[in-house]
Amino acid sequence: PLAMGAGFGAGLALALASSAFIGGSFVLKKKGLLRLRGRARAGQGGHAYLREWLWWAGLLCMGVGEAANFAAYAFAPATLVTPLGALSVLVSAILSSIFLNEQLNVHGKIGCLLSVLGSTVMVIHAPQEEEVSSLDSMAEKLKDPGFIVFAVCVLVSSLLLIFVAGPRYGQSNVLVYVLVCSAIGSLSVSCVKGLGIALKELFSGKPVLKEPLAWVLLVCLVICISIQINYLNKALDIFNTSVVTPIYYVLFTTAVMMCSAILFKEWQHMVLDNIIGSISGFLTIVSGIFLLHAFRDVPFTPNLLPLFLQPGRADPHPPWSSADRHQSCQHQPLLPSEDKGSLSAEEEEEEK
Repeated sequence: PLAMGAGFGAGLALALASSAFIGGSFVLKKKGLLRLRGRARAGQGGHAYLREWLWWAGLLCMGVGEAANFAAYAFAPATLVTPLGALSVLVSAILSSIFLNEQLNVHGKIGCLLSVLGSTVMVIHAPQEEEVSSLDSMAEKLKDPGFIVFAVCVLVSSLLLIFVAGPRYGQSNVLVYVLVCSAIGSLSVSCVKGLGIALKELFSGKPVLKEPLAWVLLVCLVICISIQINYLNKALDIFNTSVVTPIYYVLFTTAVMMCSAILFKEWQHMVLDNIIGSISGFLTIVSGIFLLHAFRDVPFTPNLLPLFLQPGRADPHPPWSSADRHQSCQHQPLLPSEDKGSLSAEEEEEEK
C-alpha cells in the first residue's frame, strides 16, 4: 500500500516542510516591511522593501515552500498534500504572535480554525480533474468559452479593485488587496499547470521551445506573480499577518478551485456526497471569514463568559448563610447614595 511505502513518508515530510516555509515567509516579509522607517512603504505604493534582506528571505522561503509542495505531489496523493497546505495558516499565526507581537483573540482563533477546516473539507470532496497530457489539449481547454468568460471577469474585477476600490478602501478594508491577489492567483495556477505540461514534453524530446503557447504561458505567469507579490505586500504592510494569511488562503483556494472547475471540467461527474461536502466546506469557510474579519478588534475578557466559568464565580447562587450574601432587593435603597445626598441637601435649602 502507498501509506506503507517510503514514498508516502517523503511526500508527507515535503508537505509539512512546505507549510512551515510558506507560513514563515509571511512573517519574514512582514518583519522586513516593518523595518521601512521613514521610507516609502508598500502600503503607499513604494517599493523600498526590495532593499530589505528580510523581505528577500521571506520570498526565498516562499519559493522553497512552493517547490517542496510541488515535489510532494510526486510522492503522496493530492488528497493528503493539498489539505496540509492549510497548516501554513496556523504556522503564520503562531509565529506572528511570537515574533511580531500580534494579538489574535478567541474569535479570530475560532475563525482561523473554521477556515482551515472548511478549506480541508472542500478540497477533500473536490472531484478529480480531466487528464491533460499535451500542450495541444491544454490549448483546446484555454479556448473554451466558459474559461474565456471567467478570465475576462477576473481581469475586469481586478482592474476595478486596483483603480477604483483600492484608492478608496484599500487602507481600511483587508479584502480589497487580498481579492486582487486571489483572483490573479487563479490564473497563475492555470499557467503553472500549462508550463508543467510543457516541461514534461521538453524532457521527452518534443520541440516545446518552438510552441508559442509555452512562451505566452511563461509571460502571463511572470505578470500574474508580479501583481500578486505587489498587492500581497500592500496588504501585509497595512493589516496584521494573522488576519491577512487566513483570508488570503481561503480566497485563493476558492478562486483556484473555481478556475480549475471551469478549465478542467471537474464538476461534471460529482456524486452526492462530494456535492454536500463541497457546500458544507464553503459555508464553513464563510463562517470562519466572518468571525475572523468582523470580530478581530473585539476584546475577549473573562466577563463575557458565563458565571459558572468565570474565575472566582464557580457558584452563581451563593447560600444565604454565607458572609458574602447580597441584601434582598426589598431592603435596598430606592436611590443611590449620591442621589440621596443631593436630595437631602435640597431639602435643607428648602427648610432654610
